[in-house]
Amino acid sequence: MRFAVDEERLGDVLQPPRSAEAFRAWTKEQAAAKPDGDCFGLAIEAVETGETVGAIGSHSADPCAGWFEYGITMGAGHRRKGYAAEAVVMLLRFMFAERRYHKCQAQIFAHNEASLVLHRRLGFVEEGRLREHVFFAGQHHDVVMMGMLADEFARLHSTSER
Repeated sequence: MRFAVDEERLGDVLQPPRSAEAFRAWTKEQAAAKPDGDCFGLAIEAVETGETVGAIGSHSADPCAGWFEYGITMGAGHRRKGYAAEAVVMLLRFMFAERRYHKCQAQIFAHNEASLVLHRRLGFVEEGRLREHVFFAGQHHDVVMMGMLADEFARLHSTSER
């Protein structure tokens, strides 16, 4: 719930407001849900403290075409500490090396400069822009389409965990 409130305040997630009880019901449902192929959600934990600092997950996947899409959210007090970069690399390593996907896609709101910088630093390439694609806070906003291919990832990052 804490992450969703942060994301909504930044305009990075567009969902109707939910009560604390609705979040508890959703969490219980998610915990009991069966895996949906290569679509899953994971908590990002600070190793030093065990605190949940964010979440990452694959929310669309086409194994026949070889692409998947993912999303990440970090708690407001945990941004710019390396957690997101480490989590993205771990997810990409798994999806490219273990699940044999060819391409990863991410949709990022154009106003989310921190996320755009992170993705460029990790090796994602801007593939396009959906102009005025979403509406929130009284106006339309662009969405930037970012992508990375498995061979691009392999050139930039180790394909095995250290």
